[in-house]
Amino acid sequence: MGALLQVEGLTKSFGYDLLFGDLAFGLDEGDKVGLIAKNGTGKSTLLNLLARVDTPDSGTIIYRNDLRIGYLPQMPAFEGAKTVLDVCLEGDDPSSHAVLSYERAVTSGDADAMTAAIQAMDSAHAWDYEERFKQILTQLKIDDYHQPVGELSGGQVKRVALAKILIDEPQFLILDEPTNHLDIDMIEWLENYLRRSTMTLLMVTHDRYFLDNICTRIMELDQQEIFTYDGNYNYYLEKRAERIEAQNAQVEKARNLLRTELEWMRRQPQARQHKAQYRIDAFYDLKERAQGRRDVGDVRLNVNSAYIGKKIFTAHHVSKRYGDKVILHDFEYTFARYEKLGIVGDNGVGKSTFIKLLLGEVPCDEGSFEIGKTVRFGYYSQEGMHFDEGKRVIDAVRDVAEYIYFDEKTHYTAAQFLNMFLFSNADQQKLIAKLSGGEKRRLYLAMVLMSKPNFLILDEPTNDLDISTLEILEDYLSKFNGCVIIVSHDRFFMDRTVDHTFVFLGDGVVKDFPGNYSEYRAWKDYHDRLEAEQARLTAKPKEKVQYNVRDNSNKLTFKEKRELEALTAELEALTAEKETLDALFASGEVINDMDVKSARYSQLQDLLEEKEMRWLELSEKE
Repeated sequence: MGALLQVEGLTKSFGYDLLFGDLAFGLDEGDKVGLIAKNGTGKSTLLNLLARVDTPDSGTIIYRNDLRIGYLPQMPAFEGAKTVLDVCLEGDDPSSHAVLSYERAVTSGDADAMTAAIQAMDSAHAWDYEERFKQILTQLKIDDYHQPVGELSGGQVKRVALAKILIDEPQFLILDEPTNHLDIDMIEWLENYLRRSTMTLLMVTHDRYFLDNICTRIMELDQQEIFTYDGNYNYYLEKRAERIEAQNAQVEKARNLLRTELEWMRRQPQARQHKAQYRIDAFYDLKERAQGRRDVGDVRLNVNSAYIGKKIFTAHHVSKRYGDKVILHDFEYTFARYEKLGIVGDNGVGKSTFIKLLLGEVPCDEGSFEIGKTVRFGYYSQEGMHFDEGKRVIDAVRDVAEYIYFDEKTHYTAAQFLNMFLFSNADQQKLIAKLSGGEKRRLYLAMVLMSKPNFLILDEPTNDLDISTLEILEDYLSKFNGCVIIVSHDRFFMDRTVDHTFVFLGDGVVKDFPGNYSEYRAWKDYHDRLEAEQARLTAKPKEKVQYNVRDNSNKLTFKEKRELEALTAELEALTAEKETLDALFASGEVINDMDVKSARYSQLQDLLEEKEMRWLELSEKE
């Protein structure tokens, strides 16, 4: 594997704020690297520099000759009047021009244009390119090539931008939060695609399953430096903890030495002229090192909820539709006290609309939601809170409350409360306009929790939040003494925070599954395999095997005869067990130990195949 790029002495500042300085690292061909850092520390800026969108203050980036780079920014933007076809095929290469002309000729129905387009496709050898173009768009669920991008949702624009990059087959792929605004099916497809790909990859993402399943190397941007870990995300967590522990040990050692040096420095001022200058310089260096202790892992959000009664909400025959699109149909449900519910489904099936129906922001066509009197909602929406960008962070919180009270024993100043959300004292003095997108979302989350809700509704909370904030939020939700509804595409976050799941299947159908997303996916995968197997058996009926021992006493040895008799009994028992599981899976009942039964079913199939072969071998012996 050869070197793809080399970074030396890279430095970037915004005004007086140094994002990072003197960075040095390299990427080799085939590397799959995840870049991790807190919001506002320069992740997106570093990606912009590597993608040649921005220039550094100093330092160099040396690329391999003729390196093709594909870059997906957090918020892709295209001319609204351009169609999906125009965006995906706007390259200058002959293949893009040929496929674009061909697709337009097909749409126009002009015979002469079609003839010319086919000749151009032949000349450019673009038929394989056209097949890959359509395959990727289909897999990303983009079926209207002629729709203007200005009419697309945020998730659709993200998919179009992703399709454009993958169609071009870059050698070096840079992705900034690629899973934002994608539904779970799309995330899993992209995960599998990138894992199989030979492209070199550098990405920023908060999706920890995505990181763990794809990346073979983690780079952390921390304290204006780059730290590299050769392994996946779980390996990084382990080694990072060791690094911080070692750093803290060095800081403690420096503090002990500082006490001695401080006494030396405080001696009579008239003696100072005789002190060695090198030792004075070393003292100030030691003082700086003694202030470097890290306590990142100890941050906990200790915020209590208000009291919530036994009655939460009941949905009475709720229906909602927009034209021909059905969101809910005759939906009934009684929400229990302390319930933690996750909502998943494809983009556009009505997950956010369901939330707005519950909150009364959108009226029901039929039916109603009956809300308990003690319920106090805290709503974190996709759109987010709109701040006065000219205010400082601390002033935005103080405008709501100078002191935040949760009970008689628990209260915080505005500054203390912001500290729990990883806003340092210096960060609190920043203008909101200077915050990154992720920092604004973190501030928005703090403002939602300030209201002391007892029913939290989080609509896509993981978009733009860094992993450190997500870990704090997960810890908080695990101890939250109230109700929670979470709409999210982040599988790791959902698995950590919810105990059952609403799956929006479209056409107003909502499946209530008693488990988290990974448990639902395991159940669904097995159910799909079972249905496929049943369809195959229905299409091609198979006679049931009768395991009767033939009289082969004169042909078989005594040992083989006993083996045949034992096999007959085993096969009958295994077949009966398999038929019992078939009936259970087809019943539609909730199965608590689905993983165990699924594993046993696969084991039974293997055992039956193995023992049937041996039974036939013995029974046919002459």
